[in-house]
Amino acid sequence: MELEKYKIEAHNDDALQTHNRRLAFVAAEVENAEAIIQKLVDFQVAIPSWALGTGGTRFGRFSGGGEPRNLEEKIADIGLLHALNKSSGAISLHIPWDIPENTTNIKALAAQYGIQFDAMNSNTFQDQPGQELSYKFGSMQHVDKAVRQQAIDHNIEVIKYGQALGSNSLTVWLSDGSCFPGQLNFRKAFQNTLESLQQVYAALPADWKMFVEYKAFEPNFYSTTVGDWGQSYLYASKLGDQAYTLVDLGHHLPNANIEQIVALLLMEGKLGGFHFNDSKYGDDDLTVGSIKPYQLFLIFNELVEGMDAKGMNHATDLGWMIDASHNVKDPLEDLLQSVEAIMITYAQALLVDRKKLAAAQADNDVVTAQEVLQQAFRTDVRALVAEARLRSGGALQPLALYRSADIRAQLIKQRGAKTVATGL
Repeated sequence: MELEKYKIEAHNDDALQTHNRRLAFVAAEVENAEAIIQKLVDFQVAIPSWALGTGGTRFGRFSGGGEPRNLEEKIADIGLLHALNKSSGAISLHIPWDIPENTTNIKALAAQYGIQFDAMNSNTFQDQPGQELSYKFGSMQHVDKAVRQQAIDHNIEVIKYGQALGSNSLTVWLSDGSCFPGQLNFRKAFQNTLESLQQVYAALPADWKMFVEYKAFEPNFYSTTVGDWGQSYLYASKLGDQAYTLVDLGHHLPNANIEQIVALLLMEGKLGGFHFNDSKYGDDDLTVGSIKPYQLFLIFNELVEGMDAKGMNHATDLGWMIDASHNVKDPLEDLLQSVEAIMITYAQALLVDRKKLAAAQADNDVVTAQEVLQQAFRTDVRALVAEARLRSGGALQPLALYRSADIRAQLIKQRGAKTVATGL
């Protein structure tokens, strides 16, 4: 479904007076308010096609109804999100969950909604119907060369779909590893994986990037062949200049210093992109900023500082994506919350007084350094984020408009109460 422009305008008219009052207050406190608003206008976060349906656990899945039944409906849902927040202008596809039957038509449909195609994602962590060989004991690490070749061929196929759609990056996440000691020869597994990735890398178009994603555990619980940022960095370094590490915020052991990781990867020119989510215990895939908002701010602080140090474009030089699972929420509401959290935290990181912070660091003034960061974090920048949406044609309060328009009920009426999104 589409949200008519007049409904957004009517919503904004009702909320404009309160918004202007809040905006005037924060603009008086922030020296570079206009520059921040423009950066927020430019910043886009890709929505993964698999996040539009209700997620689940190993024990159950409880659909909320009205889920998109095909790729066309997923694009429509992201178009709806983008109409509301004007910050969700890209879709990240997962193959084979979302194989386009007609790439020309799919590309045209996305363009109608103002949507571009972000990173393509391959899948060698599941066995698909009709698949000749199993990935039960790994894909690119597998002791059987034929299994490795099957995984290589699949990734090259994903690249071809991406070329047809206008994407320019491939994300490779491997669940390869072992569950028990002695099951795997670590060195041989690494070498097999590297050789497999090298064949995929050789098929990359000249203007593409390969993102090598890592994860500490699950589904393998003794070892993971791309288990942390160091292993991913090792692969990316050996592959070449078009290969980068992708950081998923949930793919770390508890208490990992993610902000330090991104700082070092940026320093080495090997940070390629982000999967945003939040977690309490492990790879929980919870709403961005719902558990550890200050950690998210500290990560963004390093991202902004590191990108500025290298003269990078905040909006385009890294891949910004959400990777979350909505087990008990309306997925569209959850995505609206996640994008809002990202935009707020990005704006807060832009507020940091870099000169004052650098001076405090040079003087070993720990107290002032803390005050500088917490001053930015405690600043209410929601009006700046809302103003960026307003100038772009979005809604001042996207979630409120989504609910008042009763959009989920309309989707259930159109699609049914028992629909299941492809891939879930």
